[in-house]
Amino acid sequence: MFERFTQGARDVVKGAVAQAERERAERVDEGHMVLALLDGSGTRGAFVLGALGADTEERRTSIGSALAGARRRAGLSRADSEALAGIGIDVEEVVARVEQAHGEGVLTGGRKVGGRRPFAREAKGVLESSLRIALAHHDRAIGDEHLLLALTSRPGIASEVLADHGVTATGVERVLYGGGEAAAG
Repeated sequence: MFERFTQGARDVVKGAVAQAERERAERVDEGHMVLALLDGSGTRGAFVLGALGADTEERRTSIGSALAGARRRAGLSRADSEALAGIGIDVEEVVARVEQAHGEGVLTGGRKVGGRRPFAREAKGVLESSLRIALAHHDRAIGDEHLLLALTSRPGIASEVLADHGVTATGVERVLYGGGEAAAG
C-alpha cells in the first residue's frame, strides 16, 4: 500500500512518527497524524486545511491542545466522557485522582524512550481508509488529502477535534471535489 503514497502522504506518516517520538508516546496515533498534516505545506491536504481555516498558528495550537487533552483522558472522546457522566462518572475527576496518585500524564502512554513505534489500531485504520477513499475517487495514488478525509470521516478523537475546528469530512470533500459528499459517489 505504501508504494501508492504520494510524497505528501509519506511526509505525513513520517511526521506522525516524529510527533510520537517527541511526545515519547508508545504508539503513533491519529492525533499524531493530524499534527503532521498541520505541519504540511504545498500539498492538497495543506490546501484544504488552509481553505477551511485550520492552517493558522492559533488553530494549530488549539488543535494540539485539544488532542493533548484527549490523550490525557486516555483517549476518551467528548462523547465517551458525556456517556460516562450520564452514569455518574466524572472523567476529569478520575484523571485528576489517577494523576495525583501516579504522576501527571500517566494516562497518555508517554513512556517509550527509544525504538520503533508501532501504529495504534485506529491509526492503521486511517491508513486503510485512505486507500478506500482514493479508490472511491478513482485516484491512482494516496495523497495527504486522502489521509485527511479518512481522519475526518472515521469516528474518534481526531474527527471530533477537527470538526470542533471547522474541518469536517463534508467540508474537505467540498474543497477537494466541489460537491460535498455527493461527489464521493
